[in-house]
Amino acid sequence: MRRALPAVSILALMMACCPALAQETAPNIDAARMNGSVRVLASDDFEGRAPASAGEEKTVAWLVEQFKAAGAEGGGPDGAFVQVAHLSRTRQDGPATVAATVDGKTISLERGPDVLVSSDRPINHITVTDAPVVFVGYGATAPERQWDDFKDVDVRGKVIVVLVNDPDFQAPDGDPVAGKFDGNAMTFYGRWTYKFQEAGRRGAAGVLVVHETAGAGYPWSTLQNSSAAPKFDIVRANPDAERAAFQGWIQRAKVEELFTAAGLDFAALKDSARSSDFKPVLLPGLTMSVDFGQIADKVETKNVIARIPGSERPNETVMYGAHWDGYGVGTPNAQGDKIYNAAVDNATGVAALLELAHAFAEGPRPKRSVVFAAWSGEEAGLLGSTYYAANPVWPLETTVANINVDSLLPGAEIDPNVVVIGKGKNQLDDILARHATETGRTLIADPAPQAGAFYRSDHFPLALKGVPALFPAAGFTGASAASRDYVQNRYHQPTDEWDSTWTMDAAAADVALIYAVGRELADGDQWPEWNAGAEFGPARDTSKASRR
Repeated sequence: MRRALPAVSILALMMACCPALAQETAPNIDAARMNGSVRVLASDDFEGRAPASAGEEKTVAWLVEQFKAAGAEGGGPDGAFVQVAHLSRTRQDGPATVAATVDGKTISLERGPDVLVSSDRPINHITVTDAPVVFVGYGATAPERQWDDFKDVDVRGKVIVVLVNDPDFQAPDGDPVAGKFDGNAMTFYGRWTYKFQEAGRRGAAGVLVVHETAGAGYPWSTLQNSSAAPKFDIVRANPDAERAAFQGWIQRAKVEELFTAAGLDFAALKDSARSSDFKPVLLPGLTMSVDFGQIADKVETKNVIARIPGSERPNETVMYGAHWDGYGVGTPNAQGDKIYNAAVDNATGVAALLELAHAFAEGPRPKRSVVFAAWSGEEAGLLGSTYYAANPVWPLETTVANINVDSLLPGAEIDPNVVVIGKGKNQLDDILARHATETGRTLIADPAPQAGAFYRSDHFPLALKGVPALFPAAGFTGASAASRDYVQNRYHQPTDEWDSTWTMDAAAADVALIYAVGRELADGDQWPEWNAGAEFGPARDTSKASRR
């Protein structure tokens, strides 16, 4: 096993292998300043940085001040530092009643321990009465993979129960389904967001995803602890046509109880769902009723966008992004702490954006423009970046690349391995690999591909539009002992707090690497492409045609 590198070794390697880059970069990536930024953003004063809250107001004002101090100008509409995103917000209002009925027997499901339900529809009360329940396997319709779990079965007005992840997750070698999707690397079809959206498109009354820790990538407690936080969606012209009346998660043990009551074997049906021949299964005689109140309104939230204009080709853009939001004030933990300070995820990423702004502003003027986007609403479903992708300030067809920063781990020891989420999808990996090699480091793929992290962070909405994405990550991959400890004990918990013993030396080395990538792109004329077979290539091809 390779040992971690002390911070001084990285700087020495940079000087030895690439002295010009080291001289330009090292003084500008200030680990102490990064640590100070994390301390401020993760303090209780910012109330967990929830969108559309007093915490947002403080966060946005502070970030604008910091970007100005770094030497950047406004990168939003008309030169402003903010882009306003219009959102629909729903919040719990009182208890929820969830129950199944079969053969005259009622099986109650308690919100929290058994089931989690909410709604993106902008109404104040959700009622579904005696809806039939249908098991739809993995709920995937993927014609390019010759896969359709619905088989034209009409699920309108029904509650669908769907498995998390993809049909080939944990499939053994030789199984007919093995490799049908991406194996243990979750695709977009495996994400709960896709399953919720598909249920809405098909007119289902509700959708419940069966929670299993291995397939979801996180324990039930992660979902439960954040369930009371407000839910957000972009404002939709016809939300009833795109969103089911309710959506949520259900514990596997409770699903087994429901299936048994209906005379079905859940484990056997789960196995059958791994075949492309699977057809939806109605739970005989079983219906579900759901009733809960919520407060629905429309709110505005803000992306903070800063920019260093290019000296030669200012209309071509290299973008860095990180989300500023957390979960705000939510369910108290055992110690009574209810502020989700979101220090690692993602005050560290925002601190990195500020350091990158300093580095580009203080160094030679880049030939292409460099944009720094602090996104809102990532934890609520990538809402700020989704809004930007639909309403770009800087044209996406001339956005060279999007480098995402989501969760850097504190510490002094630099891991010789650099985790790349979505490794192999595009040519940005090659640029990062070259700069990593110069500092004695090696790129590795996501060690927890089943979590589908590539589809869970803010580069994804822009990737769907064709913009090549680079996502080096450390905080929630489980690639190191520190990462595993963070995932198990602090990820999306009130315990994700800044600590006075922290140092950001290792994170600063990571930021120096992605600065080097962005600097190369900003001073060059290359247009990185998606690799053959990547699902985002066709969208980029369209952009390429428009650049000619």
